[in-house]
Amino acid sequence: MECYGRSENARVLDPGSWDGGWGLALMIPSVWMIGILPLLLGVGLYLWCAGAFTFIGKGTPAPIDAPVVLVKEGPYQWVRNPMYIAVLSVVIGEAILFRSFLLAGYALLVAVVVHMFVVFVEEPSLRSQFGESYETYLRTVPRWLPRPPRTPHG
Repeated sequence: MECYGRSENARVLDPGSWDGGWGLALMIPSVWMIGILPLLLGVGLYLWCAGAFTFIGKGTPAPIDAPVVLVKEGPYQWVRNPMYIAVLSVVIGEAILFRSFLLAGYALLVAVVVHMFVVFVEEPSLRSQFGESYETYLRTVPRWLPRPPRTPHG
């Protein structure tokens, strides 16, 4: 069968011919598929954080039902803001996967806005809500770059 002067076999090898460009493209993994890694890790981390908020903090990620107990276990013993890191990881994964400079710029904007929010709104609010317990947490757990847990005096 001929299609615009091409044979049936030529259409199978030309990803832009009969199937909207997905035939061969789906069979050969692209280097851009590496974006799936931060995307999936971000989703998993977010779900872990949401679970910690629910089962340890007795609340949810939603501000209307925020945790009533300071969550310092799970990913929160490695870094103070794992949920924001998870969301940023998803956006970065999407930027890589979809080869989008626009999404990469959005990720940068999100990182700056979230940092400002954490420093000027969230941390002061948590200081007043949890007092010395939160102050100790601030001294022992980094804000953005995860590290293994350590003791308050170590």
